[in-house]
Amino acid sequence: MTSAAARFAVVTALAASAAGCGLGPGASSSGTATLTVTRDYGSKTLVSASQDDPPSSETVIRFLDDEAEISTRYGGGFVQSINGLAGTGSSDWFFYVNGTESPVGSADVHVNGGDRIWWDYRDWSGAMSVPAVVGAWPEPFAQASSDRPKPAAVECADVHSACEIAKSRLAAVGARATITDGTAGNATPRLLVGTWTRVRRDPAVDAFRGGPASNGVFATFKGSVREDRWHLIGLDPSGTPARDFGTRAGLVAALGRAGAPQTWIVTGSGAGAVRRAAKDLSGRRLRSRYAIAALSGKAAPLPILRRGGS
Repeated sequence: MTSAAARFAVVTALAASAAGCGLGPGASSSGTATLTVTRDYGSKTLVSASQDDPPSSETVIRFLDDEAEISTRYGGGFVQSINGLAGTGSSDWFFYVNGTESPVGSADVHVNGGDRIWWDYRDWSGAMSVPAVVGAWPEPFAQASSDRPKPAAVECADVHSACEIAKSRLAAVGARATITDGTAGNATPRLLVGTWTRVRRDPAVDAFRGGPASNGVFATFKGSVREDRWHLIGLDPSGTPARDFGTRAGLVAALGRAGAPQTWIVTGSGAGAVRRAAKDLSGRRLRSRYAIAALSGKAAPLPILRRGGS
C-alpha cells in the first residue's frame, strides 16, 4: 500500500465513526471562520480567506474549494492538489482545525464561526502526523467557535513571572485563564509553563523525548540534569539536529491528539528562556507555525528548513 493510500485508509476508518449530517444549508453559526493555505511548514502563504457566519452545511473542503482550485482523489474525500500543487512522494497536504490535525477527511468536518482552518503542504518523512501545532493562536484557548468555552489552565511548574505573562497573553485574546500550581486534569486546554527540568516530568511531555515521529515537535533538549543547563536543539523536517539555539532560547510547542485537549509547553533551560517563550504567545510570533524557538527579540520557526524549502 502506498503512503498516500495508507493515510486515506486511516482517514476513512475514522470518518466511518463520525456522525453524519443532513443536507441543505441549515442555520448559520455566528462568527468569522478563517482559511489559510501554506506550504513548507507555514513558510509561504498561498491562500488567505475568511467567511462570516458559515451555514451548518459548510465543510472544510467546500470552504477550500470556494477559495482555491483543487483536485481530489479517493472519491472526492481526499485533497490531491491545491492551486496546482499536488501531493507526491513524501510531501502531501494536511489540515488543522483550531490547531489540531483532523482525524477525518475534510468533507466530513463542518466549519463553525470562529474556526481557524489551516492547510499546509509539507514533507512528512520525519513525521507523518503532527497532532497539534501552535499556528492557530489564540486557538485552542479562545474557543471562539464554542458556545460554552472552557477556561484555559496555566499550569505553573516554576518561574511564576512567566506564568503571569502567559495569563496576560491569554486575557488579551479573550480567553479565560487561571493559574494553578497543580494539574487541571484533561478536560481543558493547558499551558504548561516552567523550566525544562520541571516541565519534562509531566506525563503529557513523555512522548516529547521520542522525537518528531512520535510527537510532531521538531525540537529537543540536550544537556545535563545535574548541571540543569539545557540546550534547545532545532531539528529539520527529517528529524535531524540542524541548529543549537543554546541555553537562552525558549520553546513554545503544542502536544496532543485528536479528541483530547492540547497541552502547550512554554519552557526553556532557565527563567529568562521561559519568560522569552511566554512573551512570544502572540499571533505575530505564532501564526502559521508548527512550533517556535523564542530568541532575544525574535522567534525562529520550527522545524529548521534548508534553503529552498523543506
